[in-house]
Amino acid sequence: MADQNLRIIVEKNPSQSRLGELNFMCWPKWGCSPGRYQLKFDAEETCYLVKGKVKAYPKGSSEFVEFGAGDLVTIPKGLSCTWDVSLAVDKYYKFESSSSPPPPSSSSSSSS
Repeated sequence: MADQNLRIIVEKNPSQSRLGELNFMCWPKWGCSPGRYQLKFDAEETCYLVKGKVKAYPKGSSEFVEFGAGDLVTIPKGLSCTWDVSLAVDKYYKFESSSSPPPPSSSSSSSS
């Protein structure tokens, strides 16, 4: 039985301001050719597809989530799925660290 909390979230054609906020062009890139891939996500991944087309089948579910070029996709930590890649994928991605982020630095060191 699929865990209903582990859902792939797809933002179709996010706005330029949203993309600018994410600064995704600084993220690492990854690509793959067409085929079927078994993937397990040990951390939450956010990715922006520059090209490609994917049907992701979460383990234990008969349903799939489809996404492709121009989509911003969030894949939850702990999800196992099969990616059925029909068009070669080129994407930018980042993983959320499992530790909590450090508090914002409020020290401004301006010496006179």
